Amino acid sequence: MISNFNKSTAGKRGDSVRSDCYFEIELKNSGGIKLNFKSKVDTMYGESTKQMILDMCKFFELKNAVVLCEDFGALPFVIAARFELAVKRLFPETEKEYLLPFNKKNLYTTKKDQLRRSRLYLPGNEPKFFVNAGLHSPDGIILDLEDSVAPAEKDAAQLIVRNALRSVDFYGSERMVRINQLPKGLDDLKFIVPNNVNVILIPKCESAEQIYLLEKEVEKLKQQNKIRNSIFFMPIIESALGVIKSFEIATASQNICALAIGLEDYTADIGTQRTNEGRESLFARQMLINAAKAANIQAIDTVFSDIADMDALRQSVIEAKSLGFEGKGCIHPRQIKIVHETFAPTLDEIERAKKIVLAFEEAQQKGLGVVSLGSKMIDAPVVKRAINTIDLAIINNLLNKNWKEEK
Repeated sequence: MISNFNKSTAGKRGDSVRSDCYFEIELKNSGGIKLNFKSKVDTMYGESTKQMILDMCKFFELKNAVVLCEDFGALPFVIAARFELAVKRLFPETEKEYLLPFNKKNLYTTKKDQLRRSRLYLPGNEPKFFVNAGLHSPDGIILDLEDSVAPAEKDAAQLIVRNALRSVDFYGSERMVRINQLPKGLDDLKFIVPNNVNVILIPKCESAEQIYLLEKEVEKLKQQNKIRNSIFFMPIIESALGVIKSFEIATASQNICALAIGLEDYTADIGTQRTNEGRESLFARQMLINAAKAANIQAIDTVFSDIADMDALRQSVIEAKSLGFEGKGCIHPRQIKIVHETFAPTLDEIERAKKIVLAFEEAQQKGLGVVSLGSKMIDAPVVKRAINTIDLAIINNLLNKNWKEEK
């Protein structure tokens, strides 16, 4: 390999850094590999980390270089990503990938109608947040490559997110990645499609054409990497144009599982300020909900940005639920419990759902084509909603899964 530079850096350093590392690689004409290694966890992991670095030097065919590593408790997937980035900043043309073994706990798939009450956003270049995120039991974990990542760190985030998808235990949470705004986001796909991403979030989506473009590239990568699992899409509507075209977007692909709304950019686009009351975005939210329901997919509400005000968050979720949203974005783990509790059905909703399900099953057993509860007719969408209510009640420990045997 021939480099146009003789020195590169990657990673983070400083007293406040944790679960991360910093690399400097300086190319030399001779002398082999000289490794200068400093670590906060040297006594426990120093030897294995140094050996890993030497193995990566061999993998990337580095023969003569001074390598500095300052380790602040980084896990192997972070060390590998930071080192690989330092190499690729020296040799941008190299296509080699240093891939750690795939964590077998991460080989699960998802469904189009998967429960998506909460999705927790994590900055793609901050691996310190990744490892424990699943312990908070969000329905989905979003590794973000877009707004939370500075332009100079986009390449770093791509490698860290790729390695995290392979190595980090998500504890059963849906594995999501928000790519960059198209067309730039197309370059993100090769880092996530081969590594069992469940849902791709598409920011600032404004047309069906963007979905066609994305889907074409995803299918190409799936074929190249022999990926058979479904990969679903969640367009995020963040502009006036996106709102107007929301139904067109929602029906652009069978792989779209939900529409989400992003109100920070939307309110800026229409020239107003976002408020907790949300009057300025009511039209947009209702348009998105109607588009999603007409397309038979989920409608997901925006994030709530005040992480200290739990009462206001609860009220925001109550309003979102009343409008027809089925989930909400979270930017801090402490928001997840409130979101789950508030999206849970009330006791009255559970009792009504039980009556509907039992009436439907009784009508089926009797071979009746018409289902009624009291004086009201019950159609298929009502039954489906009742079944979803029962499922939510069971998940939230509000109803025994064997409730029919208890009646």
